[in-house]
Amino acid sequence: MKKNIILAIIFVVQFAQGQVPIDSEQKIWTLEECIFYALENNITVKQAQLSKNRTEANYLATKSSRLPNLSGNASQNFTNGNSIDPITSDFVSQQINSTSMGLNSQVTLFQGNEINNQIKQGKLLIDQYALYEEEAMNNITLSITESYIQLLYAKENILIAENNLKVSQKEEERAKARLDAGSIAIKEYTDAKSQTATNQYVLINAKNDYALQLLNLKQQLELPPDSNFGIADSNEIILNIVPDLNEVYSEALQNLPEINASKINVSLSEKDLDIAKGGYLPTLSLIGSLGTGYTSTQDFNFSDQFDLNFNQRLGLSLNVPIFNRNKTKSEVQSAKINIDIAKLELEQEEKELYKKIETAWLNANTAQSQMVAADVARNAASESFRLAQKQYELGALSTTDFIVSQNTYTNTEQNYIQAKYLNLLYNQLLQFYQGNDIKL
Repeated sequence: MKKNIILAIIFVVQFAQGQVPIDSEQKIWTLEECIFYALENNITVKQAQLSKNRTEANYLATKSSRLPNLSGNASQNFTNGNSIDPITSDFVSQQINSTSMGLNSQVTLFQGNEINNQIKQGKLLIDQYALYEEEAMNNITLSITESYIQLLYAKENILIAENNLKVSQKEEERAKARLDAGSIAIKEYTDAKSQTATNQYVLINAKNDYALQLLNLKQQLELPPDSNFGIADSNEIILNIVPDLNEVYSEALQNLPEINASKINVSLSEKDLDIAKGGYLPTLSLIGSLGTGYTSTQDFNFSDQFDLNFNQRLGLSLNVPIFNRNKTKSEVQSAKINIDIAKLELEQEEKELYKKIETAWLNANTAQSQMVAADVARNAASESFRLAQKQYELGALSTTDFIVSQNTYTNTEQNYIQAKYLNLLYNQLLQFYQGNDIKL
């Protein structure tokens, strides 16, 4: 653990200093590859799978409760004095050396339908835990998607910072030449030099942010911090039509496992009620046994006695509940309350889902509008910056004004890529809610 932390710190520092290039001999992962790998290796997903497997094992045990049990017993006894012979049941006053062996079996014929209801409940639990597994897979899919898109944003942010630094360095060189020629004041040169240092600082932060985002994605993929890892560039991001809110919500109610798991939870509570009501009904069991034995009070030898004393027993046992201190009544009332609780939890789950979908829907619309506006702003700022560069080269623009133009252009570029990747994120989220695959 300590070694991994040290490696992660070294990686972040080296990356921030430019010693670890983004695309140097790296395995490039697409979003689809990241999701597939995470679903196979993520710890949370594996835990959900194990929980489902445990539920299946419990279901097998519940189904087997319909079967008869079978047990064997054997005993060796020595008795002295007045006693009852364990084999012949005669009252004797002597030493007795006895051996007995037997088989016993019992099967429940009727128990207020409790076994049938427990089996049905066990099947519902398997279905529910399968949905929990699917929910865990969905959660890691969304988490990987969000981290991947954040990484794409951080990667593009580095390119903007690098371009700004190149421009600043070029203009600093030009300002130095002008200062040496005596055509500008020293303040003009120091402003240009300060802007270069500022842009270099911004680039270091951008690389550091990329390294941290990359480390976060590696941890979600259960990859070691020192693994050689990179991401593929996304395709051109276009403005998609945002789907209808109610349509997305309706499809999500049908598709999302957490909603279906909550519905099953209501059915499980109803089965608990059926099981509790079974406590009012009698229990009928079939009982059978085989036995034999040897006693020293008889004159026959050991093998003959085992044959002569062989006995079989078959019977029915009926247990009728009369009064159990209101235990069954209390269990029935609790089961009814749990049904109401499960229904409220389902309603709350649906409300939370609608809130998530409406938030994503609003953000998707906002991001699209912001992307359009930011595109217009960056194009205008790009043209203004191009003209400012020409003016600065001709000496018709001060360093301060040139820096203002450059910063304005940088801000519009950053606003655009932020809106672009937010648009991508929320549209992918809406696609997910509709049951469609996530892909870039």
